[in-house]
Amino acid sequence: MDKRVYLLTIVSFIVGLVELILGGILDLVAFDLGVTLGQVGMLISIFSLVFAVFGPILLTATAKMERKKLTLIALVVFFFANLLAVLSSGYAMLLVARIISAMSGALLIALCVTIASNIVSEEFRARAIGIVFMGISASLVLGVPAGLMLGNAFGWRAPFIMITALTALSFIGVYFLMDKIEPKPALSIKKQLQTLKNRKILLIQLTSFLFLAGHLTLYAYLTPFLRMTMGMDGTWISMMYLIFGVAAIIGGGVGGMLADRFGTKPTIVGVIIVFAVSIFTIPYTTSILPLFLVVMVVWSMLSWAITPAIQSYLIETAPETSDIQQSLNNSALHFGIAAGSMIGGIVIEQSTVEMNATVGGVFVLFSLGVVIMSMAKRKEKALSTAA
Repeated sequence: MDKRVYLLTIVSFIVGLVELILGGILDLVAFDLGVTLGQVGMLISIFSLVFAVFGPILLTATAKMERKKLTLIALVVFFFANLLAVLSSGYAMLLVARIISAMSGALLIALCVTIASNIVSEEFRARAIGIVFMGISASLVLGVPAGLMLGNAFGWRAPFIMITALTALSFIGVYFLMDKIEPKPALSIKKQLQTLKNRKILLIQLTSFLFLAGHLTLYAYLTPFLRMTMGMDGTWISMMYLIFGVAAIIGGGVGGMLADRFGTKPTIVGVIIVFAVSIFTIPYTTSILPLFLVVMVVWSMLSWAITPAIQSYLIETAPETSDIQQSLNNSALHFGIAAGSMIGGIVIEQSTVEMNATVGGVFVLFSLGVVIMSMAKRKEKALSTAA
């Protein structure tokens, strides 16, 4: 395995931090900028939406540029976008910073994945891509607690100062350690989207979207949920996020093991069912801390346990376009994050934060119905072929 893959993983981790880092400091940003919690939550939605849309577009638009040079340019743009966030004096300025960082970050993630697959031998290609995606997953899980701890200690701008510093270090690492990499012919956006004409693949991607949307409806607003339902202060909330983050990372590994042992389809269905039970149950456990912790750990572990099984299921279903499906699945996940953050913001504005769990659970049940449709369709096709 080429050690430079781990440098790319660090880059993907830093980029991923920005997406959800506002989740733990919603109240701090809202108070400082004089806006509502829902409006700050919308900054997460907008970032995820821009990220999901522009990743494939920018990668295709820059297909003829040398990869190392393009990565360095994207890192510079990402650096100044987050510096703009640090200097933001109002909501509009922070919104612009989020949009620019999302666009440059989406390109960086796409570049990290493609470069990682190019600098290793074919036998290590899948592993290299998996390692880069681990950086993304870890950042999405750890971004909120990192932002919460730094934000409570030094103010909401502190997490963005950390990200600008880490981005500068990443630039230095890429500049000195990466060789020039000539671009390869890229598949057009149209051809990528044409793979979704396969109904089974479309339903699998939709499953990822609905599952993450349901999860983020509550997770993006976990800080106000803990404050309003359990009266927790910053220290306790930091501990909750730390527990959540560790459990979620473990869950990713557990999900892979379950898929290997029991198969992808039983794992996906089982994870979604237990996850739905946990998210529906959470509001009813807040009066008993030990019970709440148990349910929260289950919820957090299963939030990322489904990802390895979904990716394996995509490879099984469409092995000839597996690389494209992994990229599209990443977009589906970020569309889900955007939708969940947006829906959660609407719920918290129109009702109470306790309702976020219930609304999120409904979306999770939708994802269960969609994936069962995908699997049932496949079974019917197999039976008709056998006949």
